[in-house]
Amino acid sequence: MKLKPTAEVVLRDQVAALMIAITLAIAAGRIAVVSSAEGDTAFLSANDRSRWATVAALGEARSFEIDRWMKITDKTGKRRPWQSIDRVRHTGKDGVMHDYSSKPPLLSTLMAGVYLIAKGVSGMTLTDQPIYMTRIVLAMINIPILLVFLLAVWSVIKQSGTLEYAKLVAMAAACFGTMLLPMAITLGNHLPAAAATAVVMCAYLSREGQVDSWTIAPTAFWGGLGAAFTIACELPALLMFVFWAAMFYRQDRLSFWVGFVPASILVGIAFFGTNWAAHQSLIPPYAHRSDGQVIASVTFAGDPTDAANEALMRAKLIATGEVLSQNAEGRFRVTATSLPERYVVETDNANQRFALRLAQSGDGNRWNLHRWNQWYEYRGSYWMTERRGVDRGEPNHAIYAFHATIGHHGLFSLTPFWFLVPYGLFLRYQEKGRRSRWWLSVAIIAATLICFAFYMSRPLIDRNYGGVSCCFRWMLWFAPLWIWGLLPAADRLAMSRWGRWLLVGLLMTSIFSAFTAMPSPWQHPWLYRYAEFLGWLRA
Repeated sequence: MKLKPTAEVVLRDQVAALMIAITLAIAAGRIAVVSSAEGDTAFLSANDRSRWATVAALGEARSFEIDRWMKITDKTGKRRPWQSIDRVRHTGKDGVMHDYSSKPPLLSTLMAGVYLIAKGVSGMTLTDQPIYMTRIVLAMINIPILLVFLLAVWSVIKQSGTLEYAKLVAMAAACFGTMLLPMAITLGNHLPAAAATAVVMCAYLSREGQVDSWTIAPTAFWGGLGAAFTIACELPALLMFVFWAAMFYRQDRLSFWVGFVPASILVGIAFFGTNWAAHQSLIPPYAHRSDGQVIASVTFAGDPTDAANEALMRAKLIATGEVLSQNAEGRFRVTATSLPERYVVETDNANQRFALRLAQSGDGNRWNLHRWNQWYEYRGSYWMTERRGVDRGEPNHAIYAFHATIGHHGLFSLTPFWFLVPYGLFLRYQEKGRRSRWWLSVAIIAATLICFAFYMSRPLIDRNYGGVSCCFRWMLWFAPLWIWGLLPAADRLAMSRWGRWLLVGLLMTSIFSAFTAMPSPWQHPWLYRYAEFLGWLRA
């Protein structure tokens, strides 16, 4: 016989439901009035403009090419409201050079499906109505995703053996105290990644102690779907995917093979399939940042830009079959780059490019011709200019680690509630009698440390804290895992009066940081802006 819930449990669930409702109302309210600084679109940054352009292109032209939207101007004819630095340029399937979003196309493709529904019902388009249509589509996408995230997190929290006070404080942090709330007012990958992670965690913990393979196969399916989809949103989540796979396999082998694996393959097919459809490549567009495969070698003396050498390279390239017939007419232009002994070879109509690099010096220099793979290298590319502020990258690894943890972009300084995570995971680690939870705590500790080390070790150009954003956003998808991890620590603190005050203090300061970013997540954190005001940061 099912026991009737106590009055305390009923009240707890009602308070949690109220917090979820308030969170959704806050997000919906901000989406309803979201606007660019110029007031002519509802786009907030180059990051989301890149995705919005792809959604519009798919919904209106059935294409991943965003050239048309990059050229749209405002009423003055001087500003381009759709323009984005988060784009790449390469030859398309039609043999013509096109602009594309630098973001993996799967998420934008799914969002375009939502846009098609809104477009069909309203008759409006994003191109014609970049304010109201954007808000409608954004609400249709982000409000349900935020709801899934909160429901999954609450499902996990309420099943934990902690005090009701600790549960509600943790839920308040999930609702109001992380930087996921500001991210709900923009089109991005961080909120979907966190929601997918929360779903996997919920599915995994719900299986604890169950042994019927067929009964728990559906939860394995949702686990595999969520774990793989998180990778599609955040590539470093591949590490956590490996841990999830091992943990689901350890729980039950049959449900792993009939549930987790097929769901993961389904997402993999969608991810690589959309990438191939958009770019004829399995590698995400943002990863095309080096010269491609060598397709031919040519030997000559003198300057590569000499007419005779240009003609020689043109003949060599045409002989390889790499040059499309519609691009083979006319002379090929050879231009120097900022790198020594590297040149760009371009067809006369500028629709195909190749890289030329010196391979061997001698009486006649041997040069290698490479397929074009430097997709960020094009005229007017932001990434080919001298950058300022955080976009220059932090040269010192130690300083970068400091600011990413307790500095101006710090995980702990901006969201002090995360100070409970190390102690909470330590307590989780001691729960060796509950094997599923013990393995999850180990996985969270390992994934957090390894992913953080990965970001710290990135090249200079990538050590930029996630660009102009409200936090060190690349680790936001850990939020549901960290909330589960800190619960034992919150429980310990909730046992005493001073501990409860400490919980409230950590929660309040975390909420403060989150709400300073509510106008737009695409701004520097308040700590960074204050340090800038004091003159502590270089221009």
